Amino acid sequence: MRVLKIGGNELADDGYLARLATAVSNIITQTGQPVIIMHGGGKAIADLQTKLGLQPRKVDGLRVTDEGSLMAAEMVLSGQINKAIVAALLAAGVDAIGLSGVDGGLLRCEKKLHPTVDLGLVGEIVDVRVGLLEQLAAMGLTAVISPISLGHDGQTYNVNADDAASAVAGAMGAAQLDFISNVPGVLKDGEVIGGLTAVKTESLIADSTIDGGMIPKVRGALAVIASGVPQVRIVNLEGLPSGGTTFK
Repeated sequence: MRVLKIGGNELADDGYLARLATAVSNIITQTGQPVIIMHGGGKAIADLQTKLGLQPRKVDGLRVTDEGSLMAAEMVLSGQINKAIVAALLAAGVDAIGLSGVDGGLLRCEKKLHPTVDLGLVGEIVDVRVGLLEQLAAMGLTAVISPISLGHDGQTYNVNADDAASAVAGAMGAAQLDFISNVPGVLKDGEVIGGLTAVKTESLIADSTIDGGMIPKVRGALAVIASGVPQVRIVNLEGLPSGGTTFK
């Protein structure tokens, strides 16, 4: 099993969906690996919030989510983006099905707690319905998942797509998780670092080679490794066949 996490911002680029669909088709036909795709929403959610008169707000990369913001996130993620990815995959010959974490109770979560603020209707996944995803894979279906998830309290929650992809990869015992980004990997002097360990990563953070928004990305990758997934990459779409930075 291989899990791909797609950033929402990249999906706005012309031609990206078609290239993504071709890349997924190549993985399936060349390696025989079943693929699960988790996707974010990026700027499209903030744009819809603004149109609805809502003020987008993030804390530590997490979207503070009230009822109106949850509605906007669900419309964009489970509706617009999810179905656009599925349509592109089908056009490329990949048998795909679109789901959210709510469907079939696929992703169950609890309210995510933050030490300083109330994030509102933001969830943290505590259970993945592994059997359902295994059945879909056995049928040859590629699941495309929106991270909108269902609480054990019956409430729908917004879940960070990186966290959702990590939870699914860990629960499924995935062989690999790829965080597909708009950057080719972790860079040093303009060149992609091919491989990183936890020790080397913290050294590069200490000397500021890794800084800014890349810090939570690399620490997130290391957390997935610690959960038992043997290989995690930060990579762009062009580097998907063999590029990017690999964490082991």
